[in-house]
Amino acid sequence: GDFETKTHTHTHTRGIRILKKKMKMNVSLSTLTWYLLTCTTPFAIDAFTNLPMRASVQQISNSKIFASSQKNEHDENDTKETSASTRRDMLRQATTATIVTATSSLLNTDNANALDILPTIFQSKERRSNGGTYIPAKRCTAYLVDSTIPPTLVPFKAQREAAILKNLGMGLGTSKEPYLAEALTLNNIAKKTVFGSGELVSDVVLRGGKKKDAKGGEGYASFVCMGVDYTDAEDAALAVGLMEDLIKPRKALDTAVALEFAPLSTQADLDAFLVNGDEEALTSAMALKQVSATTLDTFMPLLKFARSKKLTLLAIAPEAQDVQIVRKDGLQSLNIDRREQYVVDTKGFIDLTQDEKFKLYTDRSLIKDFVPPPSSSSSEGDGGGGKQDGVGDYFAERILVHEACATSIAKWAMKRADSMVVTVAPMKDVRYMGGINGRIPRICQVVKGEGCGVDESAVTTILLNPSAEETLSGSRYLRLEIGTAPKNLAYQTKIADYIWFSKMPKVNMLGRMMNPM
Repeated sequence: GDFETKTHTHTHTRGIRILKKKMKMNVSLSTLTWYLLTCTTPFAIDAFTNLPMRASVQQISNSKIFASSQKNEHDENDTKETSASTRRDMLRQATTATIVTATSSLLNTDNANALDILPTIFQSKERRSNGGTYIPAKRCTAYLVDSTIPPTLVPFKAQREAAILKNLGMGLGTSKEPYLAEALTLNNIAKKTVFGSGELVSDVVLRGGKKKDAKGGEGYASFVCMGVDYTDAEDAALAVGLMEDLIKPRKALDTAVALEFAPLSTQADLDAFLVNGDEEALTSAMALKQVSATTLDTFMPLLKFARSKKLTLLAIAPEAQDVQIVRKDGLQSLNIDRREQYVVDTKGFIDLTQDEKFKLYTDRSLIKDFVPPPSSSSSEGDGGGGKQDGVGDYFAERILVHEACATSIAKWAMKRADSMVVTVAPMKDVRYMGGINGRIPRICQVVKGEGCGVDESAVTTILLNPSAEETLSGSRYLRLEIGTAPKNLAYQTKIADYIWFSKMPKVNMLGRMMNPM
């Protein structure tokens, strides 16, 4: 064609030469369009930024570089060349119109348009969202671990948190049946549309193990087990914050705070603290019972809160020397009187070790925390023939601690109708439902006998500020279940009922998350 004679000299001569060369070749329409956009866009932008806005479109459209060729239209002897030239002119004009329209929209700052919301290079900072500053999205701090397969996380907005805790305080417990399997079907979405969202929200928030007035009274109690880090002050502060909402509906009902770190022999000292509030006396008494000073100091705000609200403090742990005896010589070496005090359901205690679900918990959670003590190689003074500490010794120790704590909790609760016990324990002793929390319903049935209304839904487990490592995860994500292999799927167990954080968790910790409620 006669492309060169119809073109002004511009700074983008190299791109125009490539365009001319390509136009003389038999190339596809898409390829030619790409070259046209590549070569003419810089010129169009340059032209628009150097001309008045109102005149830019008209002047650029009338410039010679976009002018149509007339030579080929009058050349009646070269029909083929005329046809090719006409196609090139049409393609050039179409491309010109596209570039002019798009560029004028981007550069026109006088009038707002749909592209204003996009952070393009042509926008000034004051016209960008948040002034061009990145603001991270807000994430919830409370999550329901739903009992789907595999478990999923249901975030709860801040305004829902108090309602959840209030209903736990009313003794409704937490259902262990999957919720999302029913709630997010199309039928339930239609139900929400027709009847309003009130009933659906109540299904989410009031999804306890019992309905109002369906249970309760003599033989019923509810339990909340909080998994914490004994060295983390944030966990203690969060526990106090949750307790404030938990006890609001319990003004006329018995409520206790059970302390896993307090041996049974310290009950009198805790009772004295509730009366006089003497922290120094309590610290000294606890030190004599081998209670960690760091643990007591970290959770002293919780003890003060219990005293201010006239709650009961329960010492539930076995004595430190008894734990050491079991760790060294086994359960059979424990004094018979102490053993009866710690274990009231001997048959259930033994049968539990043969349960397939408990075996899964033992293998995937309980023994994962085994660390041999420094003096486990051999006993001194016996010629090196002492018994070496192993996983079996650790297993015996932990099941004694779990059984003793659950027994103390059940004994107190079953004597008081509609009572509630909030237990504070290390995360390793309540995760995956096989520790203290998993034993409470069975022991309540034995202690109360006929008429006991406590089942697994009466026990709610909440992990406070868990890390991926504390959930035994091998990645950055929180591990939500054990038992994912086909042979173990029937015994799959979620990590807890709720996961609660003091502040927004990192997004790379949360997997399989649903929409917030």
